[in-house]
Amino acid sequence: MKKLLLLCLGLVLIFGTVVFGAYEIAFIVKATDSDFWQYTIVGAKNAEKDLQGLVKVTVYGPPSEADIDKQVAIVEDVVRKKPDAIVISSTSSQATAPALNKAYQQGIKVILIDNFVYDTGYNSFLATNNKVGGGLAAEKVVELLKKAGKPLKGKVGLISSMAGVQVLIDRDDGFVAKLKELAPGLEILPTRYVDNDIAKAAAATEDLITAYGNDLVAIFADNNHTGDGVARVIEERKLQDKIIAVAYDSDPQEVEALRNGSLKALIVQDPHGMGYKGVMFAFMAIHGEPLPLYFDTGVYVVTKENMDNLTWALDPFKRKRY
Repeated sequence: MKKLLLLCLGLVLIFGTVVFGAYEIAFIVKATDSDFWQYTIVGAKNAEKDLQGLVKVTVYGPPSEADIDKQVAIVEDVVRKKPDAIVISSTSSQATAPALNKAYQQGIKVILIDNFVYDTGYNSFLATNNKVGGGLAAEKVVELLKKAGKPLKGKVGLISSMAGVQVLIDRDDGFVAKLKELAPGLEILPTRYVDNDIAKAAAATEDLITAYGNDLVAIFADNNHTGDGVARVIEERKLQDKIIAVAYDSDPQEVEALRNGSLKALIVQDPHGMGYKGVMFAFMAIHGEPLPLYFDTGVYVVTKENMDNLTWALDPFKRKRY
């Protein structure tokens, strides 16, 4: 990371005297209703600040991750404006491809973050290894069941934000594969999809508890909104000691649930880093600097025991400087 920053700041010194006006970078998120994507925006804006006026970052995004058609329309409109670069977290791995490929062919630099897009040219892809993250969630479930003295038997619920989204598919596949490897006696129930809606995630959790009762020993929620819904029900029903719940991401509700025991662990990404490095990579691409085709932004397991040592991961707003 330090090398990246030094290289970008070196480019600032080299090009700063010859650039007339800032380079335009469009930063497109999956949704504006989520703290996770707000964290990426903080990172992008901090990169804009560190580049000392050489780039102008404009943020775009639909209200919800379920608004795929809206995001496609945003991308098409951005391409017509011809920015110097696009940094995008695309909800769909296919729907935005035609517009992004058109941008790439026109010489607009394309940096993908979080989710890969097929059938498009791009300069670099920055993301969590989500299969690894899902596997870490399964490992933590097994570890916590053993720690609680419970047999590795019973039902495990899987509540997913949306069907057909590659990052979620990878998380869920990683979770299922690792859980089958470590604890074949646990039965993974059919996935419940909830349209990235907290209330629907809570309702799905209620359904699982009603249907399976004491046989339900664990739940994996694969993003922040599903984590919020699961935690809400566990807290309301006071089931902290009966159900091991692990979730992805770290919005404020999930962090509070980790403190009160409704969630036992969070699988945490680096959204600030995705936004920050995404803009820095865009700046480097504009100047012809070589970039990796894939950059792993990392994944971490946070529990109540270690959360006070990982506040930087749980609250990227603390990095807000712009």
